[in-house]
Parts: sequence; structure tokens; C-alpha cells
Amino acid sequence: MLHVKPGLESDFEATFKKASKIISSMDGYLSHELHRCIEVQGKYLLLLTYSPHLKVR
Repeated sequence: MLHVKPGLESDFEATFKKASKIISSMDGYLSHELHRCIEVQGKYLLLLTYSPHLKVR
């Protein structure tokens, strides 16, 4: 879960779009999803999927 300060949600979402390019370039990356909570303002769920065959050092 990610918690964003009230009033900064738009900035967070714009910055996350830029960060998505970095995230998607990581070794073993398959996908990612960012979901905004509809019940709590400023709360997000980030789901990352990486290859199970990725060797972690």
C-alpha cells in the first residue's frame, strides 16, 4: 500500500507515470498496475509482476 499526502495525488500520479518507464525496464519485469483506493483518499495499491525465473543476487 502506498499512502500519498492529501492534495498531492495528482502530482503522485504524474510522477508515477514517469517512474513506470524505469520500473518496466528492470530485469525480469512482466507488468505493473497502480490502483487508487475508492474508499480512502490518497491510498494506492501497487502490484508488480516479475518473472519467477529471475535470479536475485
